[in-house]
Amino acid sequence: MKFIYSDDNKRYHTLNYHNKHTYGGRIYKAVIDAGFTCPNLDGTKSKGGCIFCDGGSGYFTTGSISVTEQLRKEKERITAKNPDAAISAYFQAHTNTYASPDVLRRIYGEAVAFGVKSIAIATRADCINEEIISVIKELSVPVTVELGLQSVHDSTAEIINRGHIFTEFLAGYNMLKNAGIRVCVHIINGLPCETAEMMLKTVESLGKLRPDGVKIHLLHVIRGTKLHEMYEKGEYTPLTKEEYIDITVRQLELLPPETVIERITGDGDKTKLIAPLWSMDKISVLGGIDKAQAERDSFQGKLYK
Repeated sequence: MKFIYSDDNKRYHTLNYHNKHTYGGRIYKAVIDAGFTCPNLDGTKSKGGCIFCDGGSGYFTTGSISVTEQLRKEKERITAKNPDAAISAYFQAHTNTYASPDVLRRIYGEAVAFGVKSIAIATRADCINEEIISVIKELSVPVTVELGLQSVHDSTAEIINRGHIFTEFLAGYNMLKNAGIRVCVHIINGLPCETAEMMLKTVESLGKLRPDGVKIHLLHVIRGTKLHEMYEKGEYTPLTKEEYIDITVRQLELLPPETVIERITGDGDKTKLIAPLWSMDKISVLGGIDKAQAERDSFQGKLYK
């Protein structure tokens, strides 16, 4: 079969397809640490952060230097292999709307002034308000706000120390969508105490919201985190590769075909990764998803309604 949003054999709506048909080609993300913290780290919500948190997804970033200098270094890295590459500024580390409007305006403005093609802002739904939305709408380049949902189940949110519940996520999500801002939602497969059925329920609920994009992550056990302690005590067992592939293929069937799948597995810091070690072979995981979809005649949106 030929999936409607595909130029190749993919049976889901890839980010490469989206960028090709939106911008005319591939967009490379320049990852940035703009010096933000998080209400789940600074004591506003908690000081421990989520149980899997290891520095706010910032290990890809350079940090401690200006946004402009980080973009310059990232552009050098990217264009060394792709001289004509278009760059998107990805504010990745910590909660990137967790500051005053004036600070956000200055920081985002640096990226626009650098000449990026677009901007992606990773944040939490409980760190969205009308003032922040006004700042985002001022920007002269396309913007995607990436919201970490992880799970729709409040029982899971409590276990992972998320610091907010699903209704709070919905409030932030709806504010962004009502303002016409593109939203990509992050979920995690393999969270403690979740069954396959619970993971499918998360995606079924998310599909009804018709997000512009979704990132599907595998939960990694990273050295030094609370999750690492749980793993060492036998309180947490990661998904097997076969389980992850099966669940992800079934989740894709529940999402609208027009939703862009911006990530279909995660990258754990290989220097700190404790488990699952099979996740380091990312090509095998991606190939396994493609193979399973073909064998089952499965495709994104097959069961969406």
